[in-house]
Amino acid sequence: MAKSRNNLLGVGGQRKKLSRAEQQGAGTARNADRKTAADQKQELLRKMRERAQSAESAESARSDDSQEQDQQARS
Repeated sequence: MAKSRNNLLGVGGQRKKLSRAEQQGAGTARNADRKTAADQKQELLRKMRERAQSAESAESARSDDSQEQDQQARS
């Protein structure tokens, strides 16, 4: 007798377990937490980039000032 190909039980991976709230349609707090975490990460990255840019601009300003002083001293 040929094998049955209609029995696909167990194919396709596992499904996540639903909490009682999710089963009742209350929505997921998990998605809200992920969104909040992503927003916090974006805010942190923005702050770090601003600090890095301000540090670079301060560094270049200091180097420009020191070069001008060197040129004035040589004159």
